[in-house]
Amino acid sequence: MFTLDCDRAYLYAHPERELTNDEAARYDEALARRATGVPAQYITGHQEFWGLDLIVSTAVLVPRPETEHIVEAVLELARGDRRDLALRIVDVGTGSGAIALALAKELPTAEIHATDISLAALEIARANAARHQLTSRIAFHHGDLLEGLPAGQFDFVVSNPPYVGESEEDEVQLEVRKYEPRNAVFAGSTGLEVIERLIPQAQTVLRPGGWLVFEISGTIAQGVRRLLAGWNDAQISNDLQGIARVVRTRKA
Repeated sequence: MFTLDCDRAYLYAHPERELTNDEAARYDEALARRATGVPAQYITGHQEFWGLDLIVSTAVLVPRPETEHIVEAVLELARGDRRDLALRIVDVGTGSGAIALALAKELPTAEIHATDISLAALEIARANAARHQLTSRIAFHHGDLLEGLPAGQFDFVVSNPPYVGESEEDEVQLEVRKYEPRNAVFAGSTGLEVIERLIPQAQTVLRPGGWLVFEISGTIAQGVRRLLAGWNDAQISNDLQGIARVVRTRKA
């Protein structure tokens, strides 16, 4: 599909289609890059997330299916509170913009903000917002976590922060270690370093009763529970593989 620049239906409908010499060379080049460990998404420049075709590059983490659980949790909480008509939501460390775009798509009257410390990542996120006609729905901010955002103004802080400890580096897939942006994967020696800063900042920008929803791994679940002392209704839910994945908790 990448080589021919076609969709899946075309590929299946034309099994007799032979590659030209130029197409064969492009296909062979893509295979050679993949054989060295380059993620397929960086070769094709695309990844699907929540039904959205997103542009990706080595400037951003490749969006993963597990992160869709973040979107599901926010939608469940927003609609359960019956406040989805006028929500203010901020996606911290937006990367490709995956979470922010999915929420903008599902909550058409919500006000969405997205932050990232990487200007290159914000460029990708803005491009994705433009290709899905969501530019007017999302305000992008350059900064570290929630730096510079107003206090007490948001109903949701959502994030897929770096949460892998450097001590776990040998357990991470080679293609992730070698090709994905390191500061989007590794948080520090324990994996809790970014979350330790995110939680008090979220406490500041959230309205009373506002929700903090973020992604974790099972290895830091107990540490995260300790960091949430003083928050209400803290829950950690598992992904489809039974691994602790999504934290949701409410500001007192």
